[in-house]
Amino acid sequence: MRKVAVVGAGKIGSTVVDLLVGSGAYEVLLVDQSAAALKHFDGRAHVETAAMAIDDDQALAARIKGCFAAVNCAPFHLTTAVARAAKAAGAHYLDLTEDVASSRVVRELAADSKTAFIPQCGLAPGFITIAAWDLIKHFDELHDVRLRVGALPRYPSNALNYNLTWSTDGVINEYCEPCEAIVNGKLRETPAMEEREEFALDGVTYEAFNTSGGLGTLCHTLDGQVRNLNYKTIRYPGHAAIIKALLNDLNLRNRRDVLKDILENSVPATMQDVVIVFVTVSGMKEGRLMQETYVNKVYAQEIGGEVKSAIQITTAGAICAVLDMLADGSLPATGFIRQEDIPLDAFLANRFGRYYAPEEVSFRAAAE
Repeated sequence: MRKVAVVGAGKIGSTVVDLLVGSGAYEVLLVDQSAAALKHFDGRAHVETAAMAIDDDQALAARIKGCFAAVNCAPFHLTTAVARAAKAAGAHYLDLTEDVASSRVVRELAADSKTAFIPQCGLAPGFITIAAWDLIKHFDELHDVRLRVGALPRYPSNALNYNLTWSTDGVINEYCEPCEAIVNGKLRETPAMEEREEFALDGVTYEAFNTSGGLGTLCHTLDGQVRNLNYKTIRYPGHAAIIKALLNDLNLRNRRDVLKDILENSVPATMQDVVIVFVTVSGMKEGRLMQETYVNKVYAQEIGGEVKSAIQITTAGAICAVLDMLADGSLPATGFIRQEDIPLDAFLANRFGRYYAPEEVSFRAAAE
């Protein structure tokens, strides 16, 4: 039984613990700065807890030393501290961050590391890149690659058409920070919340707009190989206009603590959500202009006797699958590992990756 440090006991971190311990293959050291957040795990078999400051990388390194890996589920602003602690402790490192600047630091730390550094292992970035790369490999020449992901309430009932399903800090960060894209063959930054589009899926209309961080390393991997590459977040129509008014007209992009307080005290959370994954790739294949699309929906479900939201399942399931593949030798054990280095078929065959499998399997059977 391998020992893994899970840093952060929030919605995703707690689900990671449930999945890992429930598999019978892992024991967990769960670290959080809040003793109250850890109380839920008191007396849980194969779970040890530690309440401590996560931003003290030296103390954290000493505490997690001897662990096979550090799975970072802490807020994005703590990414670099946890990554440094993992390197000092000699543990493999995995995270969920969408923050572009933090991911660059992680890549630098991986340069001379004797362990593996695998950032951006969640839904987007993460699984969306794995799915996109599987389609990309089918083409002789790439034209356009479009990645779309949304974690949405199944039953929206407010003007935002939205409920909180994961980190409020993470949502605000992706709405405010610049986005990477390839436009007409040039790698560039584009503003968040712009380039809104609408599309329909299964009779439901959605909007999508630029948000930061969803592409992971894909822009740099495909630089010089694709005409257009972009990532957009999916919401129900009307959401973007209200958020832009809050960010721009009320200047809350420069008062993020105020925006967080408003959202968390006005927008209810929900466990009744759906995650939509939508990838379209076009280009030349055997002399013909072709397009292939990957579509998947994942819903909330019960795991270990407790209902988990779709965003918990997809995010925690993805990072657990990558950890499992690292543990069984399917992935390299040293250096920087990109999400596009992870084969889709192997991911879906994994005991944790299977949470993505049902819709995807039916699609591939029809497409092939």
